[in-house]
Amino acid sequence: MRVAEVVGRVLYGHGARHVFGVVGSGNFHVTNALVAAGARFVAAAHEGGAASMADGYARTAGTVGLLSVHQGPGVTNALTGLTEAAKSRTPIVVLAPEATAPLSNFFIDLPALAAAVGADFHRVRATHAAEDAGAAYRAAARGATVVLGLPLEVQDAVTEAWSGPVPTVASTPVTAPHIEPLLAAIQAARRPVFIAGRGARAAREPLTRLADACGALLAVSAAAKGLFAGNPWNLDVAGGFATPLAAELIGAADLVVAWGSTLNMWTTRHGELIPPAAVVVQVDHDSAVFGVNRPVDLTVAGEVSAVAEAVLTRLGVGSTGPGNATTGLWRTPELAQRIRDHGRWRTVPYRDESTSARAGVPATIDPRTFSTALDDLLPSNRTVVVDSGNFMGYPSMWLDVPDVAGFCFTQAFQSVGLGLASALGAAVARPDRLTVAAVGDGGFVMSATELVTAVRLALPLLVVIYDDAAYGAEVHHFGPDGYPLETVTFPETDLAAIASGYGCDGLTVRTADDFGPVRHWLAGPRTRPLVVDAKVCAARGSWWLEEAFRGH
Repeated sequence: MRVAEVVGRVLYGHGARHVFGVVGSGNFHVTNALVAAGARFVAAAHEGGAASMADGYARTAGTVGLLSVHQGPGVTNALTGLTEAAKSRTPIVVLAPEATAPLSNFFIDLPALAAAVGADFHRVRATHAAEDAGAAYRAAARGATVVLGLPLEVQDAVTEAWSGPVPTVASTPVTAPHIEPLLAAIQAARRPVFIAGRGARAAREPLTRLADACGALLAVSAAAKGLFAGNPWNLDVAGGFATPLAAELIGAADLVVAWGSTLNMWTTRHGELIPPAAVVVQVDHDSAVFGVNRPVDLTVAGEVSAVAEAVLTRLGVGSTGPGNATTGLWRTPELAQRIRDHGRWRTVPYRDESTSARAGVPATIDPRTFSTALDDLLPSNRTVVVDSGNFMGYPSMWLDVPDVAGFCFTQAFQSVGLGLASALGAAVARPDRLTVAAVGDGGFVMSATELVTAVRLALPLLVVIYDDAAYGAEVHHFGPDGYPLETVTFPETDLAAIASGYGCDGLTVRTADDFGPVRHWLAGPRTRPLVVDAKVCAARGSWWLEEAFRGH
């Protein structure tokens, strides 16, 4: 059996069921080996889109995603999506063919490339192909983005046939976390707040029980939005996207426990959200992240669920409810009512800045008004995927999601243009849900080629474009200081017509009266993607982008 075939069989044997990519000569055989084993191959229009599809799939499915690309330019085309995945610690294996001869036109230094973007690097050897492929998959399953080098001459080499079984991996001994300082801090707190991040996405149940035991309020970083959906003490996203009520309550905390969150500048509003007098604790399985973004008072090294369970045990809390645990001071009926009344952005009053058509200038719709109307129309069983840009807070804050798997936030690298392809991967992972890709006009134009893929797949996909005919972040950052903006503003473009040219249904929305076709499409059968070009007013910049630019 040739090595390429062994690699495909081993990856399938470990659990790979979907592989995204663009096939060329270097990855032809390994991709076909995966398909022959039973995996589904999703052909993208471009390697950059394929990388984001694998990323969105892995985040939404909660399993390892596979990306298959050609050697040389296939790898470099995928680099931005690969960087986003690596910075987000998305479990992906990149099948990266290698031209190992330095004089080859296709030669690139793959180990250096992987290291440069924070990915792990593994290489397949002819005599250990099954072992090497399995090790790469297991490394990804532990939370890494892995570039798997497949030297061209090695792929073609003949090696021992492999048909399984998957080797048993010895479990790593779990060390009991040192929780005494955290336990004492929780017992002493009267206004505790838990902020859960990406590393706590699988820990809703134990964190909820612990919060109930100690009277903590619950919040999340943007990457974990939806984790506590439906909980009456959920404040939703902390940081730049926090509601006024969430900011008020987090600002009054005497204990903040970050569960799987690095408390970066977005989550803490550059440190200003958390009060100086609060005790700050960071819990994470990776001790290397302790204190990287701000000083913390206590650290606990350990997997989030295990630490929460250990604290619950010491508090005397079992599966049936509290034992001798404290209850805090602020879980009152009055606060519960305030959270119900003011805990969502749509309940926060605002002045509608939609504009009417006048003197040949067409109408525009306030993005808050648009988002509220859209949220009312969408089924609750949805996945929301958000691209980067000035617009990004509107779908992130105004569109509800049913759970943590229902929100995909492509912001680790802050690259515009990854949202549409990420949404395609998410839709493949959860075809039972309506996937909503929220993008700006700049990101849409960058990635519109992947509408070809969306039409091929016939997925239930709604693409929503917040179209202000500009790179809005730059307009609102540089415009107030009088800088020229001709380089970042553009003539109005009929993006719905572009979408129709790709085979999608296209619709332009300028007012609240334009949603009828959206309602009709949502009623089914949704066999063609719908692209909604929302012409939004651009009267003001977003405060979350003001926060972002403070970090530059």
